[in-house]
Amino acid sequence: MKAKGDTEIFDVVVIGGGGAGLAAATEAARLGRSVVLLEKNPEPGGSTSWSVGSVTATRTPHQKRAGISDSPDEHFEDLGLHAGPLAPRDNLQLRRILVDNTTEMFDWLMSLGVVFVGPMPEPPHRHPRMHNVVPNSRSFAYHLARHCRRLHVDIRLNTTTERLVQENGRVVGVEARESGGGLLQFRARGGVVLASGDYSGAPDLKARFASRDAAEVDPVNATSTGDGHRMALALDATVVNGDIMRGPMLRFIPPARASLVQKLPPIRPIARLIAWSMSALPQWILRPFLMSFLTTVLRPEPKLFAEGAILVNSLGERFTDELGEAAYDVAKQPGRIAYVLFDGVIAAKFTGWPHYISTAPGVAYAYLDDYRRNRRDIYHRADSLEALARSLGVPADQLAKSVAAYNAGGRGSRPALAQGPYYALGPVKSYVVFTDGGLKVNERLEVVRSDGSVIPGLFAAGSAGQGGVILEGHGHHLGWAFISGRIAGRNAALAVPPRKSVIKGLSD
Repeated sequence: MKAKGDTEIFDVVVIGGGGAGLAAATEAARLGRSVVLLEKNPEPGGSTSWSVGSVTATRTPHQKRAGISDSPDEHFEDLGLHAGPLAPRDNLQLRRILVDNTTEMFDWLMSLGVVFVGPMPEPPHRHPRMHNVVPNSRSFAYHLARHCRRLHVDIRLNTTTERLVQENGRVVGVEARESGGGLLQFRARGGVVLASGDYSGAPDLKARFASRDAAEVDPVNATSTGDGHRMALALDATVVNGDIMRGPMLRFIPPARASLVQKLPPIRPIARLIAWSMSALPQWILRPFLMSFLTTVLRPEPKLFAEGAILVNSLGERFTDELGEAAYDVAKQPGRIAYVLFDGVIAAKFTGWPHYISTAPGVAYAYLDDYRRNRRDIYHRADSLEALARSLGVPADQLAKSVAAYNAGGRGSRPALAQGPYYALGPVKSYVVFTDGGLKVNERLEVVRSDGSVIPGLFAAGSAGQGGVILEGHGHHLGWAFISGRIAGRNAALAVPPRKSVIKGLSD
């Protein structure tokens, strides 16, 4: 790195310190390039650290130990089944890159110290392919950031990128602002990699690409504000599949204190012990551990409402058809919160299979008693509606009116709420988990203008560089983050003069 005034010069500049950005930085640094990674948050991780932590891959050691014979071709076909009606909109070139590189990506993550359990089934995958990280998703950022530092990547935290710098039509760097307000310019001899995440936390971009109603819904990751999208759009880039997003969906608010699983350091000895425990210990020992995680992050299943549960707001009012667009309506309520209310008949039913309140694919199912034990902050039970209203802090008369109106004819064919005791879970909020609109890119992860030409010097990866590939099913967003990040980082490094040929895959 060379400094000149307020300008610093590197071979590669990476914007964003989530899974894609960390992967890009490690790959560029592995090739001997000087790399700076700019992350606006106080620590790396991004949305990767907010995730459940699933990676879907083929021909993994875990599959081989389980006697599973799998292939990228089968994975490619099954991704089409996952996409369903969205399949005609898929970018098949990028899908091919994804499936062809999952094996190598998975081995690379394990070589850095990341530990997985699985594989878990997830139809319509014909084989179990979903692998879950342990002890938690912070493991990715922990091990990748450590690897970056070993490779002498310069990680700048609390640094927000504001503008891409062009010269003669080529992106040659960025302007960024430090937390103290100072404006710096970071120049790239090779390329700039946008790994800045999605725009789930950007009301204006959600309104522009998805819908005005979506703009009102909170994101899971509030710092996913589409910074990279905006900077690239200013250079005539284009967004593909901008209307596709995961959500809005209801989720229970997180607990005020981190759970035991969230507090565990993601070091390899602890992760290996957990992985062994999950395969060797009986369920009655393992279940409380799993539930402390499961009841922290997930949502009430729609079947709970199909059986008669209703949503009421903080005024005690029922405000929506729970089987309709309830998630959009929750976002419009006071405080953007609601409560799931049901009676003793429903409570008795949701104590065992197949009536579960929440699920994490391939991990476990949570029933009412699991919430009673693990989430007492959102669990409410009372013998009368009046007592339940006191527990929730809502007006008792209005709550009674809402239930009476539902019972009198506002429920369709669903059962009445007529038998105490009465229960409520919540608050719940409506969230957009992520948006799938990514910048249009080519197979080398170079960003493409609206006329189809390449923006020289600019690469994109992860959600910012999703490029139209459909990532339905669990474990594909993280897989794409790591794979696209490494390819973009490598090609940005190879763009350092004298320019070498670029590559399409990790194994080329």
